[in-house]
Amino acid sequence: MMKLKSNQTRTYDGDGYKKRAACLCFRSDSEEEVLLVSSSRHPDKWIVPGGGMEPEEESSVAAAREVCEEAGVMGTLGRLVGVFENQERKHRTYVYVLIVTELLEDWEDSVNIGRKREWFKIDDAIRVLRCHKPVQATYFEALRESCLSSNGTPLVATISGDLSPTYSINQSSVSDIR
Repeated sequence: MMKLKSNQTRTYDGDGYKKRAACLCFRSDSEEEVLLVSSSRHPDKWIVPGGGMEPEEESSVAAAREVCEEAGVMGTLGRLVGVFENQERKHRTYVYVLIVTELLEDWEDSVNIGRKREWFKIDDAIRVLRCHKPVQATYFEALRESCLSSNGTPLVATISGDLSPTYSINQSSVSDIR
């Protein structure tokens, strides 16, 4: 299913969840510092760069596109951290690791909406995200817990009203998202 927004097409999976993709953008392979961007709605708040998937777009391609648009970075796309369900907002977000290899001086969202970016130590990123985007703070919990099963099937993190994630291997949900 697709729905047109003023400047984009929103895509939904078979369960009616908006299909999204995002990246935890790390400065290096050590994954000690992560890049966050200012929120478009609340410029004094920080978020993980990501956004909606376009029709027929693979989640990995969408994730790389979104971080280039929102954070002005390019790099090496790594592992899938997990697929995060936000039941309150009806979103399913594929979250990947990206090791940054290039920082663009000017990028789409910096020029168009004045978006900023900043490097954070992981614990600091979690702290600032908990205030404004608590679901995004759970991405780091999943990263720390290596949310991939032994056979490489991503876990689905379901975020309920109290914002505590529940992890489960749900192959049907994963395949339905594509």
